[in-house]
Amino acid sequence: MLPMPAQLEIYEQMCALSTRMVEAARASDWEQLIDLERSVAGLRNTLVYESEGGTIDAFEAEKKRALIQQILRDDAEVRRHTEPWMEQVRSFLTGNVSNWQAGRPLGAGH
Repeated sequence: MLPMPAQLEIYEQMCALSTRMVEAARASDWEQLIDLERSVAGLRNTLVYESEGGTIDAFEAEKKRALIQQILRDDAEVRRHTEPWMEQVRSFLTGNVSNWQAGRPLGAGH
């Protein structure tokens, strides 16, 4: 079980990684973005499976809230950059499937 100070350290690591994810998204560095997202997911899983309940003081609660808010802002910024790219990929793949189906001889594949 992770005590709150250790949890805060994980939130700080997640926040730092989310900032790097924004930089990768802005640079269209999709491989780096994927690697960073995997790292964040690992930290998130640690929080989910290792966090202990209990009370936290006002300073810890405020710190945790601020970190989560920054992570959410970073996530929104990453999505702002990735969603247009994902739409292009979706259109490309849909177009290729349509073109493939249109070019397929009748009765092929049946």
